[in-house]
Amino acid sequence: MILRRCIVSGRVQGVFYRKSAQRRATELGLRGHARNLADGRVEVLVLGEAAAVDEFCGWLWEGPSAARVTGVAVEELEVAAAVQLPEGFSTG
Repeated sequence: MILRRCIVSGRVQGVFYRKSAQRRATELGLRGHARNLADGRVEVLVLGEAAAVDEFCGWLWEGPSAARVTGVAVEELEVAAAVQLPEGFSTG
C-alpha cells in the first residue's frame, strides 16, 4: 500500500474533476479524497496498491474532457497518515 498527495493545477474546478476522480478511484479500488483548494487547484489524497495508485496518478493529468490540467505535483506520504481517510473515496 502507498499513499500520495497530489495537487492538480489548471482548469480543474467547476468541470466535474473531483467527481470524475472519485469515479476513477472507485474503479481502481482506491481510498482517499479530492477537494477544492481556495487557490483554484484540487488536492487529491489517494491510498492503495502501488500499480493502481500509479495508474490513477497518470489519470490525474487527463481528468474529465472539460478539464485542462497544467500540472500535477505528487508527494509520497507515510501510510500511517491514512488513518483519517474515508473507507471509499470522497469529494469533500
